[in-house]
Amino acid sequence: MSAQDSEVVAPVEEEVKVYKTFDSMDLPVDLLRAIFSHGFETPSDIQKKGIKVIADGRDLIAQACSGTGKTGTFTIGSLARVDPSIKKVQVLCLAPTRELAEQIHCVATSLGEHMNIKAYAALGKTPVRDDIRALDRGVHFLVGTPGRIYDLMSRKAFTTEYVKVIIVDEADQMLEDRFREQLQCILSLGFPATCRCALFSATMNEDVVEFANGLLIDPVRILIPAEQVSLKGIRQYRVDLEREDWKIEVLLDLYKNLNIAQALIYCNKRQKAEWLAETMTKSGFPITCIHGDMDVKDRMERMKSFRRGETRVLISTDLLARGIDVQQVSLVINYELPREIDNYIHRIGRSGRYGRKGTAINLLSTDDLRTMRELEEHYKMTVEQLPQDLSVMDLS
Repeated sequence: MSAQDSEVVAPVEEEVKVYKTFDSMDLPVDLLRAIFSHGFETPSDIQKKGIKVIADGRDLIAQACSGTGKTGTFTIGSLARVDPSIKKVQVLCLAPTRELAEQIHCVATSLGEHMNIKAYAALGKTPVRDDIRALDRGVHFLVGTPGRIYDLMSRKAFTTEYVKVIIVDEADQMLEDRFREQLQCILSLGFPATCRCALFSATMNEDVVEFANGLLIDPVRILIPAEQVSLKGIRQYRVDLEREDWKIEVLLDLYKNLNIAQALIYCNKRQKAEWLAETMTKSGFPITCIHGDMDVKDRMERMKSFRRGETRVLISTDLLARGIDVQQVSLVINYELPREIDNYIHRIGRSGRYGRKGTAINLLSTDDLRTMRELEEHYKMTVEQLPQDLSVMDLS
C-alpha cells in the first residue's frame, strides 16, 4: 500500500470491466442474499465497476456523484473480503463526519447481517471505553471519524494485523488541513502488505490524485473530469433578487406554494441557519435546524426525526452537504451559495437520489451572481430561472 515514487496521473477514467448484475460478481451467497434484502435490485453504474475491483483485492480511486450508490459499492466490495470466523477488524472505513459514519455503519450492518459480520461506528464525543469494549467483543467492519480512529489505534484498542481493506470516503474533504495530518498518521501506523485501499468522493482534485499516487499500488481509476460531473434527474433553478433580505420572503412564498415531500435548506454559517429557522418557525412553518456546533445527542435526534419524516424541512450548514442519504428529499434550496465550488454538487445531490427526480433552487442576491457564473462555467451547465407557474413543479 505504498508507491511513493509514482508520478501524478491525470484524473481520467480507465477501462474497467462492467458487471451488469450482482449475481455475476461472484460474491458470497450470504452477502448476495443481504444485498437483495437491503433493497438493491440491479447495480448502479459505479457499483457495476467498483464492487468487483475491491472484492478482487485491488487498490481503487473512484469518483461518483452523490446518490449513485458509492456507499454500497465500497461496503459490498469490502464485505466480500471479510472472513466472519475471525472476529478482528478486517475493514477500516474513515469518514469526515459522524453523520456519514453512522450512515455507513447502518448500511454495513444491514449488508453484513446474513454473514454474521459485526459492524461498529467509533465516533468522537462519546466515551472511548465504550469503543474499546465493543472492539474487545469482536468487530469485523470498523467505521469512524479520523480523530477517534487515530485515538483508538494509539491506544492499541484493536490490531491492524487482520485489516484487508481501508476505505477513505469523501477523500477530498479528508485531505483538508483539519483531517490531513490525522489521516496520514493513521496510514503510517502499519498495516499488512496485502491490505488494499479505496478512495471515494463525488469530486476529485489534484491533491487527492497526488495523495492516491503516493499511497496506492497500481490502482484502478474510475474518475470523471469536472466538466463531466452532472446530476442527471436534478432540475436546477435560480431566483435572482436585488437584495439579500428579499430571500426570506421568497422562501416563505415557495414553502406555501410548493407540494414538498421533504426539503433541505442550506446556509453557510450557523448564525444564519439559526436565524432562518427561528424566522420560519415564527411565521408558522415548522422546521428543524442542524449544524456542527450543536450538541451531539440533539443533532442525532433531529436527524433521526428528519429521516423518519416527522420533520418536512431541515435547515443545515455544509455539515450535511456530503453523503447523507435521506431518500424522501425532493427539494434542496440554497439560501446562500456555498463558498467552495465542489460543495454545490454535494448539496444538490441530497435530492434526486438513486435515479429519483429532484429539484434544486438557488436564491441569488446581486452579490451571488458572480459565484453562480463560476458554478455554471465549472460544471458546464446553465441554471434556468424558476418558472412563475409553480404548479408545473411536482416535488411530492
